[in-house]
Amino acid sequence: QVQLVESGGGLVQAGGSQRLSCAASGRTFSMYAMGWFRQVPGKEREFVAGITRSAVSTYYADSVKDRFTIPRDNAKNTVYLQMNSLKPEDTAVYYCAASILGTTMPRTYAGVDYWGKGTLVTVSS
Repeated sequence: QVQLVESGGGLVQAGGSQRLSCAASGRTFSMYAMGWFRQVPGKEREFVAGITRSAVSTYYADSVKDRFTIPRDNAKNTVYLQMNSLKPEDTAVYYCAASILGTTMPRTYAGVDYWGKGTLVTVSS
């Protein structure tokens, strides 16, 4: 199985930046499509960002487009979520996700193969 461990969550002021990291186990990390989801209490886990297996393409939810980026470093088996211009509505538990079956990261909860345990990001006004 693939294990994903997130880090980098914490408290940040609105307008600030935060970088999340997700370290993945496995010898075939470069073959995984990777992504990030987020969830707040009472709401469904929602797609935030994805990066293809080949890292040729990245894609984002409309709510974070032009503010977040999702680089990956295959040599370190790590994917990041760089969050800029943070807003209070970005407050959520952020989950790293991996897909091993396809080229792209699924945009739905049911389509994800592996999940991290999450890291909390709190954006204060």
